[in-house]
Amino acid sequence: MTIRVMLVDDQALLRTGFRMVLAAQPDMEVVAEAGDGVQALEVLRSTKVDVILMDVRMPHLDGVEATRRICEDGRNEDAPKVLILTTFDLDEYAFSALKAGASGFMLKDVPPSELLGAIRAVESGDAVVAPSTTRRLLDRFTPMLPATAAEPDRPELGRLTEREREVLLLVAQGLSNGEIAAKLVLSEATVKTHVGRILTKLSLRDRVQAVVLAYETGLVRAGGSGS
Repeated sequence: MTIRVMLVDDQALLRTGFRMVLAAQPDMEVVAEAGDGVQALEVLRSTKVDVILMDVRMPHLDGVEATRRICEDGRNEDAPKVLILTTFDLDEYAFSALKAGASGFMLKDVPPSELLGAIRAVESGDAVVAPSTTRRLLDRFTPMLPATAAEPDRPELGRLTEREREVLLLVAQGLSNGEIAAKLVLSEATVKTHVGRILTKLSLRDRVQAVVLAYETGLVRAGGSGS
């Protein structure tokens, strides 16, 4: 199956570079390009896309708001997956994009092999941000967000079993499935099943969204302490 990719970046030279890398792959095809978020949304009305490589800082409509509009219906399995490309690690725009529904973020100077692996992972429904990187990002910017009274008591967490809640806490603390398996003395396949059930029960797209939710609800706090 060919992965249909859309490039969204206001720098034509960068789009050209990414297109050349992707064109050499037998399982990928660049089916569309856009120079800003407005153009991207227009193109998506008539073009089927699997994965979007999305810049964050663009004129007219930035990548964060474009991502939010694309991902606003989390139940739509046919919606494209968004992979944010950013120039700076720990970019507040990348943090906002994760909250908006992006499946992860990568730096623009990432080696081609890692970019290709990330596209394949996102298309298969996985998240490509390393949990530890997501945690550092959230630790940095969560304290800057205005607190709301409704978030800490979100009822969704009540749907989780005690074991699932334990797994969610470890996911939010930056552990991989293998590390969680070792800590809880479970098989990695069992941990993967637990993570899948957590995502289903909480109506989340991927583990990145699970980490964001854990921070928003206070299950884990900036600095890594769990409740």
